[in-house]
Amino acid sequence: MHASSAGRHDDPGQADKGQQLAARREQSLAFAPVDGDDVAELVESALDQQRLRRCLGSLTPLQVEAVTLAYYGGYAYPQVASLLGVALGTVKTRIRDGLIRMRDCMGVPW
Repeated sequence: MHASSAGRHDDPGQADKGQQLAARREQSLAFAPVDGDDVAELVESALDQQRLRRCLGSLTPLQVEAVTLAYYGGYAYPQVASLLGVALGTVKTRIRDGLIRMRDCMGVPW
């Protein structure tokens, strides 16, 4: 076996692997060009998310809990009722009222 000095590879394949890793790292850090339409969509999406968070904050805690479980947690209304330990009608009312408040807050016409 050859003794190698620090930082030097005796195996040419090892040096190639290092170069490949460096090239991959550089590619992953490079930003792809973005056109104006993409930027506009990203900004609009970020603003929609901010508005959604603000409007969720305008709901009662009970409405937030029910809406979050149903629409973000993916639970069906009967499952939400079971999780919360309340009647199905109660869950439906909380979600309906919460969605109406969200619609009004976000300015969505119906």
